[in-house]
Parts: sequence; structure tokens; C-alpha cells
Amino acid sequence: MYRKYKSAELVKPSGLDLKDRLVGVQRVTKVTKGGRAFGFSAIVVVGDEAGVVGQGLGKSKDVASAIAKAVEDAKKNLVRIPILKGTLPHEQKGKYGGARVNIIPAAPGTGVIAGGAVRTVLEAVGVHDVLSKSQGSSNPHNVVKATFDALLQLRDANAIARDRGITLEQVFKA
Repeated sequence: MYRKYKSAELVKPSGLDLKDRLVGVQRVTKVTKGGRAFGFSAIVVVGDEAGVVGQGLGKSKDVASAIAKAVEDAKKNLVRIPILKGTLPHEQKGKYGGARVNIIPAAPGTGVIAGGAVRTVLEAVGVHDVLSKSQGSSNPHNVVKATFDALLQLRDANAIARDRGITLEQVFKA
């Protein structure tokens, strides 16, 4: 799922204290010749609030099992996100479908200035000070994926130095 991101570091769920957060539950309907068949679709974000986060989708005939399936799916898609002193290393834009998300580092004490699905993802990652703006589609599925797109593009100074084959000091002098 995260193959297109060079810096995406996949994480195993064992040994992590993961907290799951429900982003949204949709009731879906399938119309058959015998009438309407109702089901539920749940999107969940799990994270350890220390830089590891994952998102998952679960579908079932009842809400509880849809959420349980979503949590299991999210644990299979865990990634590590660089966090620098409770905020992000740099500003980043993400997009998925019609959703656009812009996340901006903020000064200590600012808090998480984000709405809906973006806030859920950022809190699960463990970011304490951040500004964000969500534009375009407000569909929670696409907003969560757009937020992940932005987060997975983040790189800290150590990763940039390693990629360029230079020292950390040279990154800031260049």
C-alpha cells in the first residue's frame, strides 16, 4: 500500500501500545430483488502516539464487527512518521482523490488545529502542535488517505543527510 513512498518504514504491531480511533461509520445499502440489504463500512486509525500510525477499512453486516475488521486492517498497515519536538519536520501537502490536505508545523503550545479526520490521524501519530487545512472533498476515507499521503512524504534532517550521502551539518549549511 505504501510502496510509492521511499521513506515509508513499515512497522510490526507486536510490542506496541496501539490506541484505535474511529474516524467514521457509513451505512451502505445493497438493493436486491428481495429488498434492501444493509451493511456497515468503518474506517479506523490506530497509533501509539509516538510516531507509528496505520489506517484500515472494515465492512460487515453489523457495526461492531466492521470496526473490529477495520482495526485488524489498520494494524497490518502501520508506518513510522518522523516527529520533531512534538510537531512536524516541515510543511507538506497531500492529496487523494478529491481531498487535499495541507499540514504545517506549529510552535509549542499551539495544539492540534485540524478538523475531523485530519485531527484523528494527527492525534494518533502523536503530533501535539500542528496547523492544517483540508480542502476539496470532505469524504472521511479520502481525507484520511490524503493525510497519510502528506505524512508519508515527511522526511527528517537525518534521512535527507543519509539519502544525499552528506553529514547532518552539511544539510543545514547548503
